[in-house]
Amino acid sequence: MLGVVNLDKPVGVTSHDMVGLMRRLTGMRRIGHAGTLDPLASGVLPILVGAATRFSEELTGGRKRYAAEVRLGLRSVTDDGEGPIEPSGVPVPDRAAIDDALATQRGTFEQRPPAFSARKQAGQTAHRAARAGTPLNLPPRMVRVERLDLVDLIEGDGWVDLHLDVVCGAGTYIRSIARDLGAELGCGGYLHALRRVEAAGLHVADAVPPMDLEALAAAGELGRAVMPVTDLLPLPRVTLEDAGAFLHGSPTPVAAGTPDGRHVTVSHDGRLLGIGTVSGGVLQPEKVLADPGARP
Repeated sequence: MLGVVNLDKPVGVTSHDMVGLMRRLTGMRRIGHAGTLDPLASGVLPILVGAATRFSEELTGGRKRYAAEVRLGLRSVTDDGEGPIEPSGVPVPDRAAIDDALATQRGTFEQRPPAFSARKQAGQTAHRAARAGTPLNLPPRMVRVERLDLVDLIEGDGWVDLHLDVVCGAGTYIRSIARDLGAELGCGGYLHALRRVEAAGLHVADAVPPMDLEALAAAGELGRAVMPVTDLLPLPRVTLEDAGAFLHGSPTPVAAGTPDGRHVTVSHDGRLLGIGTVSGGVLQPEKVLADPGARP
């Protein structure tokens, strides 16, 4: 079995839990995922089955879209609903100030990761160090937020919820956006809820919840949920009439006019062979599938 499952991860379980579920349902050890979701987040979690794990880097690196709910007027130690959470004691500013604060979180900028995250520094994991009372001084990193639109604003008793449509690049922390919006406004803020609606070319409307995957497995039809990885790789495609040299790791001539750069490589009958880099009309293998007989 080779491909990608568009799994709709529920709130309350880890991404690793979902990998474990797929290992149990498929009987395969070679299962991974493209892009971690925190336990309190739900939505699209691409599960990589079999040799599709070879392409985790390509599937993880693309842009993502989220429906986020940021609660202003309170602060959270973890920057999300896990808490502890306490009121800031500062009133939430007006809509004009909120719009100005949102503008600071658009574009390309340096973002400081949450103290409670999976980032590592000198062999230490940030969330473990934070829970031990010795949080790491994590350096900021460049992120890209293409869209940060206010969809709805709901006022509560001492708090305001912002419902946001977020489109961003890989590595962006929505929790950090919530924290930094609260800091910019002076009233505090945290990520109250998060749902990933797009990732790796997959959409939440097509995602399959764990219960449905279990039902498919019980009926012997789990393969229906496995999508071709070839269609999801964000690279141009090159077709080889003779794949022998490529499969043995040797350079292979390609058709005239094939542009330079990385390409998904397939056989003449559409079977996924791997990824290679074209330069001057020659394809140099980069990632080669050991069993190209498997359909992508």
